[in-house]
Amino acid sequence: MNIELDIAQLIAKGIKATFHQEIAPEELTIQPTKKEFEGDFTLVTFALTKSLKRKPEEIGEALGEYAKNNSELIANYNVIKGFLNLKLSESFWLQTLASITHTKDYGKAPFHGTKVMVEYSSPNTNKPLHLGHLRNNFLGYSVAEILKASGYEVMKTNLVNDRGIHICKSMLAYKKFGQGETPQSAGIKGDHLVGNYYVIFDKENKKQIEQLVAHYQAETPNEDIEKLKEKAGKNTPLILEAQEMLRKWEEGDKETVDLWKKMNGWVYEGFEATYKMMGVSFDKIYYESNTYLLGKNVVEEGLEKGIFFKKENGSVWIDLKEEGLDEKLVLRADGTSVYITQDLGTADYKYADFPMEKSIYVVGNEQDYHFKVLFTILKKLGRNYADGMYHLSYGMVELPSGKMKSREGTVVDADDLIEEMISIAETRTKELGKIDDFSAEEAKNLYRMLALGALKYYLLRVDPKKTMLFNPEESIDFQGDTGVYIQYIHARICSLLRRAEVLNIDYNLANIPNAQQAIKLHQVEIELIKLIASLPKKIKEAAEEYAPSVMADFAYTLSKAYSKFYNELSVFNEPDEASKSMRLALSAETAKAIKTAMGLIGVEVPERM
Repeated sequence: MNIELDIAQLIAKGIKATFHQEIAPEELTIQPTKKEFEGDFTLVTFALTKSLKRKPEEIGEALGEYAKNNSELIANYNVIKGFLNLKLSESFWLQTLASITHTKDYGKAPFHGTKVMVEYSSPNTNKPLHLGHLRNNFLGYSVAEILKASGYEVMKTNLVNDRGIHICKSMLAYKKFGQGETPQSAGIKGDHLVGNYYVIFDKENKKQIEQLVAHYQAETPNEDIEKLKEKAGKNTPLILEAQEMLRKWEEGDKETVDLWKKMNGWVYEGFEATYKMMGVSFDKIYYESNTYLLGKNVVEEGLEKGIFFKKENGSVWIDLKEEGLDEKLVLRADGTSVYITQDLGTADYKYADFPMEKSIYVVGNEQDYHFKVLFTILKKLGRNYADGMYHLSYGMVELPSGKMKSREGTVVDADDLIEEMISIAETRTKELGKIDDFSAEEAKNLYRMLALGALKYYLLRVDPKKTMLFNPEESIDFQGDTGVYIQYIHARICSLLRRAEVLNIDYNLANIPNAQQAIKLHQVEIELIKLIASLPKKIKEAAEEYAPSVMADFAYTLSKAYSKFYNELSVFNEPDEASKSMRLALSAETAKAIKTAMGLIGVEVPERM
């Protein structure tokens, strides 16, 4: 169903009949009427003045009269300057509601054959997932679900950073200070345990830096202190040992590889539990330990094609100054990879797995430059998939207490934050006293649903590019622009529908005789039908813009509109049986639309609360 297209086709016929001109419906600008004017949809007539050789007002009056006289779709019209405001008939809105009730998965598009890969999460195995990862995971999962609903075949992937110097820092700290500790003996999740040793490494390394700086100052008292700190940071015994451990890992040293496998295994178990709690999933997980060497063949290809060049020291570069970028290192002089090297190889690897037309990378905005370089190089290399690559850049999430730092142990762990949110949800719900008849298991599930709903909605309702401040207390509020408010509206509607079933009220519009003539619609009902009817357009918009915020806004706007409808019109006390049934049908479709929209941002909606 596309109301704007139906109107455009009607107007195109009117132009041909009235002005004897052929204009394609797609060339006409049809938009929702602004709130300050009467009408449902508006035709902008300014653009037609040149081809029709008439004033905007004259065009509007002629086409408005044609539409009113030649279609049951239009009830009335008014012209204000270059805008023809059309009011649609009540019978049209009733037909629209009836059509929606008989459409399975209303709003979702059929598969159209286009493949898209969405890569998100991309954690490091030296620490647990934190608040920043929550925004990344929720954003990636939601975009994938929205694209699915828009007809794409979607593969959700995760590239785990499981090797490198930062991983060796946790390993070395555990080897030196762990004393055989395990997640079982410590009683904590494996990812938290490994993260603790990353913090220990940093603390111990800082002590060594201070000792080295003091030593350097004694030898060269006039040297700049910042230079001494930089020098010390590169030469502490711990850093040198970590670098040696990385070298051993790359050479396949059994003891080092076994420790790496054991500690990574702990982390993966921890990640899996967190992902399950978060409600996100992946179709395939890639590991950097399997992909970090892949780009070397791409570098050889680039050298052969003259896209890359070697410097005297043997390092390989690409000159991107003409593209407004810079010279970029793609292979070190010693033949080792840099991040861009492995990303080039991994891009080919992923395309071989899943030949996609679009590839979405969900990565923080600190990597904006990196992805500009990556995409530019792939285009220069002639990769046919390069034009479909997109960096979904997002801003950092901060807390009222400020920024987070993994090395110093000041991050907010995702697990801890979710537990805190569940606790807040439990407290708020008990204060309202609405779950007295819930079993302990039902109440526990509700607290989890409300907590995750509040968290996801709060993080996804804003433009992802914006840096945002997250306030847990503010996010769980049964009033205002929150996930919990929308969940409450859905539960209220479900309660209404359960009562209708108990009273044996049939609200199938197909069973209402002469519904078109029997039912008189109120404006709040029309506004509600209009919003529900816009769901396909909103899903399409969210997919085109990779913007879960579109779906969040839709769910909130629809919930507010239903609340207004519920407060202004009675359902069960309505004396007219046809109107009563229609209002129940409208309530049911509102609940379905809310569930669809919230589902696309990964939020469950309860039927009771």
